[in-house]
Amino acid sequence: MRELILLFLRLGFTAFGGPAAHIAMLHDEVVTRRRWLSEAEFMDLLGATNLIPGPNSTEMVIHVGLHRAGWRGLLAAGIAFIAPAMLIVLGLAWLYVEYGHLPQAAWLLYGIKPVVIAIILQALWKLTPSALKGLGLTLLAALAVALYFAGVNEIALLFGLALIVVALRAARRGAGGAAALFPALGLGLPALTVAGFSLPVLFLSFFKIGAVLYGSGYVLLAFLRAEFVERLAWLSEQQLLDAIAIGQVTPGPVFTTATFVGYLLGGLPGGLVATLGIFLPSFILVALSHRWISRLRSSPLAAAFLDGVNAASLGLMAAVTLQLGAAAFVDLPTAAIGVLAAILLLRYNLNSTWLILGGGLAGLLLSLF
Repeated sequence: MRELILLFLRLGFTAFGGPAAHIAMLHDEVVTRRRWLSEAEFMDLLGATNLIPGPNSTEMVIHVGLHRAGWRGLLAAGIAFIAPAMLIVLGLAWLYVEYGHLPQAAWLLYGIKPVVIAIILQALWKLTPSALKGLGLTLLAALAVALYFAGVNEIALLFGLALIVVALRAARRGAGGAAALFPALGLGLPALTVAGFSLPVLFLSFFKIGAVLYGSGYVLLAFLRAEFVERLAWLSEQQLLDAIAIGQVTPGPVFTTATFVGYLLGGLPGGLVATLGIFLPSFILVALSHRWISRLRSSPLAAAFLDGVNAASLGLMAAVTLQLGAAAFVDLPTAAIGVLAAILLLRYNLNSTWLILGGGLAGLLLSLF
């Protein structure tokens, strides 16, 4: 247990670069160095995390903890990995609340926001080949964009389109009742609309998001915008972009963006409640799915569901990026910063943390003129 906790605390403080980088670091530690898992076992766990909602790298850590030390390991590994990022984000959220109104902070964020959009566009570019495998899934992603702008609920959109793929492939295979395989996907989750802020609604909102969110951590953008900007009207577009920027410059799970949002809305209690809400489903789903990994991996309909979710998720990401881009690219300098960041990302694969720091510096320099 001591080795398990120390390993994931260290990764929690040093795992920059997003889920793909986290998983690569985890593979090096638990397969190559410590031999806690074989290559095949690691790939099986990775496949299982793709088939359940939630942050993939965090769920991989929780799976490894469960495999290594049972229920105690499940809790210890997940908490050790999440806690460092949560504490760092809470500190940055305090600074934002205390000093974010200063002119220097405004110029800092002015330069950071276009870089964030460039980072999201890079993620879209990298995810496209694996998510849009064929004309059918490409058309599905385009339909997701159209339905999002038509005002369709993002949860119904995500799972409804995925179930269409399942039904079509089931029909092709001659299987029946495909939609019944996924009876509790949250299509009927009610929209939470209240007059003012409350911690219970904050928890339920993030729990709902954590329980149904598939795809890259960047899909979180679509859910946060729909829930907290449009439905509840607790955040502005600018605050959402600032929250995403904080999630990029900190190590650990991108989902700790929820910690920042919670702190903005409800101080320290809000930050803790939001973190618990968005990560709790991952612990529950890993515990429930761990013993069914081999069956999930071999199910053609589960694979079809995942294909549909990935394509719809990409469409959601593209639609929200278009909306947030309007808030980030407000003039020629911000457009230039965004284009330069995109070139450095796509051509030279520069670490996104350095780019965000560079964007902030560019904003401060522009304030002099």
